[in-house]
Amino acid sequence: MFTVEALIALLTLTSLEIVLGIDNIIFIAILVGRLPKEKQASARTLGIALALITRLALLFSLSWLMGLTQPVLTAFGRSVSGRDLILLFGGLFLIYKATKEIHEKVTGENDTPKTGKGSTNASRKAYIGLLIQIALVDIVFSLDSVITAVGMAQELWIMVTAMITSVLVMLFASGWISDFVSRNPTIKMLALSFLLMIGFMLTVEGTGQHVAKGYLYFAMAFSLVVELLNIRVRKVSRGK
Repeated sequence: MFTVEALIALLTLTSLEIVLGIDNIIFIAILVGRLPKEKQASARTLGIALALITRLALLFSLSWLMGLTQPVLTAFGRSVSGRDLILLFGGLFLIYKATKEIHEKVTGENDTPKTGKGSTNASRKAYIGLLIQIALVDIVFSLDSVITAVGMAQELWIMVTAMITSVLVMLFASGWISDFVSRNPTIKMLALSFLLMIGFMLTVEGTGQHVAKGYLYFAMAFSLVVELLNIRVRKVSRGK
């Protein structure tokens, strides 16, 4: 069980699962930012817990998951699988949400529920609606995560351990990431741009085209480093 090969596979898969979970954290961080401050932590925790449950449920439903790669219909002369449909609609949903958020930031609109007695029902509905959105997007992100795990590891305990570890890392980092994004409007706009890119990538993959994710993640990392340098420069300039 604890051979060198198994431990290497566990370390590699855990690292990949953490990388694949970054886009999930970004989406959750942006959504919970619309809730009152006192509800954001619980929404993040529930959202990440839903991500773990979704991943494990898909993992233990391997026969059903593998069936998603089988053609279910034919469109424009090519076969379309269940996985393609999930990625396609998931990608379009991400594009819609990111575009809507960018529009509201640019125009100054803000429909975050206000705290107070008169807004209790609206706040509760917004909370439940947010969790439903997170659950739906978790399915899309979890699909790639589980397929990657199945392709890389043969042992079930390795896949389960890697997923639980990556979700614990997500849980630990989600609060800091959410606070950092909310404190820096330019980072939030950059994160929304990342979601647009991820949504576009998922949509393209849903049409049967392969996208090299390495290029996408490199572009995201490079843009983030440049923006962090800009934030540092602005702080130094204000200090003079």
